Amino acid sequence: MVIITLQRDKCIGCNYCVEMDPVHFQMSKKDGKSVLLHSQNAKGFFTLKSPNHTIVESCELAAKACPVKIISVKET
Repeated sequence: MVIITLQRDKCIGCNYCVEMDPVHFQMSKKDGKSVLLHSQNAKGFFTLKSPNHTIVESCELAAKACPVKIISVKET
């Protein structure tokens, strides 16, 4: 299982995550912050759980590119 988490309220809207992984991230036209697609919100933490381990590399690129370090990727 792969777990990707985005702490959206701390997003500064730099767009790097979208550039690195447009399949899982997009920018909101409403507030200019990043959105983790198909995720569940729990108190400002948006989480996507996937059994597909092929997404790890692109999500890790997005996490490394984030200047405020609000994206985490974990494999279990």
